[in-house]
Amino acid sequence: MKVFVTGATGFVGSAIVTELIANGHQVLGLTRSKSGAAALLAAGAEVHFGDLEDIDSLREGASKSDGVIHTAFNHDFSKFTTSTENDRKIIEAMGDELLGSNRPFIVTSGLGIIRTESKLVTENDRAKNSTNPRVATEEAVDAIAAKGVRAAVVRLPPSVHDSGDHGFIPMLINIANEKGIAAYKNEGNNRWPAVHRLDAARLFRLALEKNAEPGTRFHAVGDEGVLFRNIAAVIGKRLGLPVESKTAEDADAYFGWFAHFAAMDCPASYEQTKEMLGWTAQHPNLLADIDREGYFDTIFTKQ
Repeated sequence: MKVFVTGATGFVGSAIVTELIANGHQVLGLTRSKSGAAALLAAGAEVHFGDLEDIDSLREGASKSDGVIHTAFNHDFSKFTTSTENDRKIIEAMGDELLGSNRPFIVTSGLGIIRTESKLVTENDRAKNSTNPRVATEEAVDAIAAKGVRAAVVRLPPSVHDSGDHGFIPMLINIANEKGIAAYKNEGNNRWPAVHRLDAARLFRLALEKNAEPGTRFHAVGDEGVLFRNIAAVIGKRLGLPVESKTAEDADAYFGWFAHFAAMDCPASYEQTKEMLGWTAQHPNLLADIDREGYFDTIFTKQ
């Protein structure tokens, strides 16, 4: 299968490219730079120049493919709502290109958009009445799925971890390093699901190959819910810093704009994903992965 991958040079996307090629697929990778093109060629992929602001370039990439995996997203949180609405337009445009062809379309979403009452989030849960703008992504998938596009969603957890991580865990590490303590809110009982990047990549590949019903959700979950205080404990240990509880008010000051994410509680199940795809995580869990020699070295060199 020839697969068009957006975000093909990103942290998750590059692992997906490698996973697809290792399993006999061809990859057409989206990039906007010469360095990105060089990386894709080195990985054995073909290059498609374009970006998220050029929707016609994305539609063209989809037209040249037997399937699409969409991982690209603008993570500038100062423009978060604008980015989510642009993602809606991107999904609609590529969905229109795939309509009537039965070609698979796998779209990336996040577990953080779902809120439930003290239970694990399942693949059946939908982001009803969510105030998180990222819900636009799943709304767009449902809209094109209703037209018959073979679109499915892979929900990623707050932490997709591995060497080279530049997501939420590195943000927490940098905050702790700056503030001189590793902190958590109240008792730190809020839970983050997590997955290793290579396990996530394999899940995307299996979801692409599965002839799932339009609108299906898959959960890339290795850890169903890691206590936030345990994440802080590892960060404190590795940085040689004290680990402290913060009141709600003090936590907001400590975490700043990241406070919402630091307080996120979205433990999630992957049982249906396991049943549908035979997928389970095979790589180290979150705490083991970050509490090892070398992980922190990929984020910064401690002074």
